[in-house]
Amino acid sequence: MDYQTYLKNYPDRNGHFGEFGGVFIPDELVPAFQEISEAYQTICHSSKFISELRRIRKEFQGRPTPVYHCERLSRMAGLAQIYLKREDLNHTGAHKLNHCMGEGLLANYMGKKKLIAETGAGQHGVALATAAAFFGLDCEIHMGSVDIAKQAPNVTRMKVLGAKVVEVTRGAATLKEAVDSAFEAYARDYKDSIYCIGSAVGPHPFPLMVRDFQMVVGIEAREQFIEMTGNLPDAVCACVGGGSNSAGMFTPFLNDPVEIYGVEPMGRGEKPGDNAASITFGSKGVLHGFESYLLQDADGKAAPVYSIASGLDYPSVGPEHAFLHQQGRANYVSATDEEAIEAFFKLSHYEGIIPALESAHAVAYAMKLAQKMHTGAILVNLSGRGDKDIDYVVEHYGLGEKYL
Repeated sequence: MDYQTYLKNYPDRNGHFGEFGGVFIPDELVPAFQEISEAYQTICHSSKFISELRRIRKEFQGRPTPVYHCERLSRMAGLAQIYLKREDLNHTGAHKLNHCMGEGLLANYMGKKKLIAETGAGQHGVALATAAAFFGLDCEIHMGSVDIAKQAPNVTRMKVLGAKVVEVTRGAATLKEAVDSAFEAYARDYKDSIYCIGSAVGPHPFPLMVRDFQMVVGIEAREQFIEMTGNLPDAVCACVGGGSNSAGMFTPFLNDPVEIYGVEPMGRGEKPGDNAASITFGSKGVLHGFESYLLQDADGKAAPVYSIASGLDYPSVGPEHAFLHQQGRANYVSATDEEAIEAFFKLSHYEGIIPALESAHAVAYAMKLAQKMHTGAILVNLSGRGDKDIDYVVEHYGLGEKYL
């Protein structure tokens, strides 16, 4: 495959990355998604839109975020050097604002009055509530009751920002159910609202839009790393749930001689229901309007999933990741809850950086990879900060003495 022309060819006009992606939605929603697609294709080539988004990123979000060399963690882990792209320093504490401000700008252009979305760990909800406040729009966030209990600080932040938080109690009451609920709400109010999907998933054009908005992460990181070291990294690493932070990180490196690692949540182990590693254990299926790898039960329905990280417990994965896996361009690996917790405490202790539990999965794999490589450099997307997770981690794991 010619990765020099990758962005021109993928996805195609119907939203397919090879055999993955597409649009699988009720007929009544087809015009709404066509409207979103046409509006995005118009403004993404508009100098006025691009200029405004750049201004927002610089003056409001605080971009560019830095790349940081973890010298002490690297010495502890092995001879390979670990670097972090510090998306935890992006306004609101995670990468999510990158696409939320873009989607808010799109909603403003389309004349919509309300933003509707789901959230798992709460970072997408906080980011969208922030965008709604910035643009003067209403905001409705759907969140599973399990995640509401785990992520109380982010729930409070959403409410302070003016968002309505809808508690979802059905099923497992986590991210998948929150998406179901948000889709239903959007179907009832699509004329005045826009559904802002929180990852590189869903019907076309959302995997395309979110990837494009998040590419700022990889573009910055590539330029910064070359400026810092004079070379490309040997490996790039990011966690993968739906896959927004990783899609944005990976794409600018596709044409480079760089190994790419997407880290899925192995949770408690390999048994069904104990993890959310959809590329590792899934098979092709349709969920939430798109086709990709899906963890399924015997009846072909989305199976129960689990991860200590609320933002990773999703039974499918973005279609672009499925395609990159199928093409062999990216390696999809995993980290367990225990490995993520160890990385959480070690990064905190050795570098003074408390990571989100989602991001800790990528740090955990980078530490293992550093031991195998013996030399070279690994660039990790630290997609978010761990403020939201501290209470939960300390309650269940103490202060981490056994991991240090």
